[in-house]
Amino acid sequence: MEHNLPYAHNHEQLNFIEAIKSIKPQVLIGATGAPGTFTKDVIQQMDIINDRPIIFALSNPTSRAECTAEQAYRWSKGNAIFASVSPFDKVSLNGKKYYPGQGNNAYVFPGIGLGVIATKARIIPDEFFLVAAKTLAELVKEDDINVGSLYPKLSEIRNLSLEIAVAVAEKAFEFDLAQIDKHQDLRQLISDYMYEPHY
Repeated sequence: MEHNLPYAHNHEQLNFIEAIKSIKPQVLIGATGAPGTFTKDVIQQMDIINDRPIIFALSNPTSRAECTAEQAYRWSKGNAIFASVSPFDKVSLNGKKYYPGQGNNAYVFPGIGLGVIATKARIIPDEFFLVAAKTLAELVKEDDINVGSLYPKLSEIRNLSLEIAVAVAEKAFEFDLAQIDKHQDLRQLISDYMYEPHY
């Protein structure tokens, strides 16, 4: 279902579209809490200026998101790469399935925590978060992009967390924040810390 902006917002919406035409952004980041901010015209304009427009509708809950995943994919003819904070269901469009990315801390916080615990680092500098974000970005595959997501599948979270934890642990040693001796097999050390649920 398309959102129609109130008449009073039409002028603002025209300015928004003009700004997109002028600035030519590759990414739209929505944190307005105003559903319908990313209208059909906005998404279509992003699609005109980008082969793969990136749409972040980050307002919570999903009822407050700037657009839905389905709108982003449909209005961009399947070209959008979409992420929200709360989950949206997969979208079927013209015989293809699209999987919206969920851009929240679930991807990085477990790995950061694991790396900190394994190295017994007592300080968590900004660089830990930066290396976690960089590592996550490097783990995105072309297959993820092809189905309209900017993130790996959440079902791979254990492996993703391990990779991020190793990167964070290495950074802890680099910054002399680790309170353990550098282990010869850091990956194995961290893997041993991971919880294995058995039912």
